Amino acid sequence: MIKKLAGAIREYKLPSILTPLFVAFEVVVECIIPFVTAQLIDKIRGGVDVAVIAKYGGILVVLALVSLTCGALAGHFCATASSGFGKNLRRDLFSRVQGFSFANIDKFSTSSLVTRLTTDVNNLQNAYMMVIRSAVRSPFMVVFSLVMAFKMCPRMSTIFVAVIPILVFGLALITKKAMPIFRRVFKKYDTLNNSVQENVKGMRVVKSYVREAYEEKKFDTASVDVRNDFVRAEKLLALNAPLMQFCSKSITICVSYFGARLIIGTNEGAMQVGQLSGLITYGMQILMSLMMLSMLFVMLTMAIESGRRVCEVLDEESTLKNPENPIDIVADGSIDFRDVTFKYSEKAERYALEGINLHIESGETVGIIGGTGSSKTTLIQLISRLYDVTDGAVYVGGVDVRNYDIETLRNQVAVVLQKNVLFSGTIKENLRWGDKNATDEELIEAAKSACAHEFIESFPDGYDTYIEQGGTNVSGGQRQRLCIARALLKKPKILILDDSTSAVDTKTDALIRKAFRENIPGTTKLIIAQRISSVQDADQIIVLDGGRVDAVGTHEQLLADNEIYKEVYYSQNKAGDEDGRS
Repeated sequence: MIKKLAGAIREYKLPSILTPLFVAFEVVVECIIPFVTAQLIDKIRGGVDVAVIAKYGGILVVLALVSLTCGALAGHFCATASSGFGKNLRRDLFSRVQGFSFANIDKFSTSSLVTRLTTDVNNLQNAYMMVIRSAVRSPFMVVFSLVMAFKMCPRMSTIFVAVIPILVFGLALITKKAMPIFRRVFKKYDTLNNSVQENVKGMRVVKSYVREAYEEKKFDTASVDVRNDFVRAEKLLALNAPLMQFCSKSITICVSYFGARLIIGTNEGAMQVGQLSGLITYGMQILMSLMMLSMLFVMLTMAIESGRRVCEVLDEESTLKNPENPIDIVADGSIDFRDVTFKYSEKAERYALEGINLHIESGETVGIIGGTGSSKTTLIQLISRLYDVTDGAVYVGGVDVRNYDIETLRNQVAVVLQKNVLFSGTIKENLRWGDKNATDEELIEAAKSACAHEFIESFPDGYDTYIEQGGTNVSGGQRQRLCIARALLKKPKILILDDSTSAVDTKTDALIRKAFRENIPGTTKLIIAQRISSVQDADQIIVLDGGRVDAVGTHEQLLADNEIYKEVYYSQNKAGDEDGRS
């Protein structure tokens, strides 16, 4: 895990090395200052002139400036290294997610991925900052302070050696108890984020059903759960302070008592006042460093769990991979399903598709009809290889889709979903997702084919109109038409409309289909629809039922021979011939 996470350091190796280097210099200087101060106190007590005091004062000023400079440089390089590490790790995660297949994404919930990209990465960034600075400073400070204390007065320094194990044992016990709590918190963060995401995404539904109180209660439950765990952890960590105070006061009392006896007792002269002051300072430095180490252990505990979650995403291999020698040219838009069977996971009890055999000529217009749950969307997802078949094969242009370069295949298959997404930006910027190099004339031509040009021109800023995130400032029908125009700019060999004209009126729907026939006759067009009128002029219509092909034929053939198609048709055309229903 550490090796994989360390890969995110990359161009920030130099500041990562310089940080502990300057920290070490800072610690050495800070440990010299009490030693020099002790000598100055003893000199003053013994009686010296101003020149000697000025000399020692000058040395202390220089040491303080060196310490300050080293600390400032360490802080600068530490901030650069840790923020850079976080940036790279976030980029690696996001890039990894972009390469996932739908099957991979199904494995992780959206809220969990968001938590990993935000909270978990922040925890790792903070931990890395502490590792290259505090994890170096604290041990160095303990070691150098002990060395200087023994150099100053070996007999008194044994007090530190006696107290340190007590503090270390106490801090280790507290940290051990807090670790499992922090591990639980991250899973609850996923639940909390899921509640927020679901509520915001479905805000219109929540308000229409007046379920605000219910959603607030659900969020409060998740929030209180996280709070309770943090309270338990913080209560344990709060014991650090009294333990620290106990040890520090014990050291101060012991050093003061025994030091005073060495100074003025029977062993008078065995120790100087300056040495006593220096020993107390070193004692505080040692204890504060151990305290910092305990906090570091807690941070690393959280970071280890975050690192595990991040590495789960980084280690996840896409279920869809390019073959060794991928084909990078799609000859035409012909489609063949040959004995295709599919289920979403190996553990799934039922197949989404079974025994699918279809042949679609390049340039044909094909309608797909079926009830809810008949796997219409599942069928078309196999064409652009968003999922791989469980058994059988899907051919595009006479080639198994698994033999294509994935990017090449998807560039030739444009899919417009019922709830397709528009991104924040101008209409032009959104349309150029289909072709980033498209000219203004090509944008207008595509918009006209999608019956979007007229309403775009009605906006004050025309094609420069700003679209809010998710396209919330345009209607559902306008959003669908913009998405269709965007897909047309790809100039694909296969165009799939997954119920993507459901929000437009029948007249506009007919105009869009007419534009398709006239402007893209060579493109294979697959139209999933609930309305018979959207597919009745197709070259062939596929009727799906329960993941199987129930029938294939023209509108007239199906109306004569297929019960499912007749039932749908007559339910949508109440004025139809009653005799035709028998």
